[in-house]
Amino acid sequence: MTQSQHATQLMQKAARALASARLLLDAGDADGACNRAYYAMFDAARAALASEAEPEATRTHNGLIAAFGLRLIKTGRLPKELGRMLNRAEEIRLLADYTGGAVEPQDARELLSQAEAFVRAVRDYLKGAATDPDV
Repeated sequence: MTQSQHATQLMQKAARALASARLLLDAGDADGACNRAYYAMFDAARAALASEAEPEATRTHNGLIAAFGLRLIKTGRLPKELGRMLNRAEEIRLLADYTGGAVEPQDARELLSQAEAFVRAVRDYLKGAATDPDV
């Protein structure tokens, strides 16, 4: 599988996670929606890094987030706001999945909106990277 095909598969996975997040939110499951919104961002970040980083650097959540920040945010390839969004999404997912606390529906809606913007920005970046030989 080429790096481009791998990135495409990851972006498809991100799109499915976004669709799942919408369904869960509509069903009243704010925690589940946050989980899926985070994973949409996580898979989109993996797609963006597919040709940028050594696979070992992205095997953990922290490793992926750090590599995304170093290779794509700090270099100016993607805006800083996307790095902040990804970090915040992980915090909310950890709250939803592990602490026993509940995420408010309003916060879940905001995270879903940010996840949609994040995935869209990465999709646009990947389209540009495919046509720019310097990326």
